[in-house]
Amino acid sequence: METIKIKPLSANQAWKGRRYPTPAYNQYKQDIHYLLPPSVFIPTGKLKVKYLFGVSSKAFDYDNGIKQFQDCLSKKYGFNDNRIYRAIIDKIDVSKGEEFISFSIEAL
Repeated sequence: METIKIKPLSANQAWKGRRYPTPAYNQYKQDIHYLLPPSVFIPTGKLKVKYLFGVSSKAFDYDNGIKQFQDCLSKKYGFNDNRIYRAIIDKIDVSKGEEFISFSIEAL
């Protein structure tokens, strides 16, 4: 593993001014809220998440859906996503109309 000594740049530091959610993102947040199970056990302490994105577009980068989905999870289940210290992210190709997101949240 290669290492460079630089402080990671946060999204807030990378963007000038306030970013406003699009109507599509607002709808996505609402849809996710209703599609997620009513409750999920969230362990205390540091967390590990696993995400599997089933995508129909070959242009979808594996990391494109993480922040938006993770923000929805943390809001729905009442935890701060800064507790996530490890993430395993996968994507698979699926047919159009068969897209999905699978996830798990575990103690690290």
